[in-house]
Amino acid sequence: MVIDTIENLNKYESLNPLFSEVVAFLQSHNLQEMEDGKQLIHGDELFVNITSAKGKTPAEAVLETHEKMIDIQIPLSCPETYGYTPLCRLPEAAYNAEKDITKFPDLIAESYVTCTPGMFAIFFPQDGHAPCISTESSIRKAIFKVACK
Repeated sequence: MVIDTIENLNKYESLNPLFSEVVAFLQSHNLQEMEDGKQLIHGDELFVNITSAKGKTPAEAVLETHEKMIDIQIPLSCPETYGYTPLCRLPEAAYNAEKDITKFPDLIAESYVTCTPGMFAIFFPQDGHAPCISTESSIRKAIFKVACK
């Protein structure tokens, strides 16, 4: 997991060859002005979902992992807290290959981090994360999905 500010995202380009395309996209697009929905950037290997989600309590937030994709999550409207538990400390659970997600609905995260607008969180396949924790009723956010390479 990586937490940082958007202006430092380019420092992480060496972690995945598609991260430079995320940086270029952010330099040429205003996420605040984009409509909700999925926008392909590099086919199925890199796309962004602009979405609004219900704010949840830590107990309501569901831990999840992804095997094929890395999440770069960027809160747009308000602070967003993410629960975190390393995959190595999560129990076996059913993987949905079509949606590239494993959910752990009955677990509470071990720790929490908060990003404010202007920050990002990167979650790799080894990072169990519970998104959308907020005192706000709705969170508008961008989620870049990046193929593991």
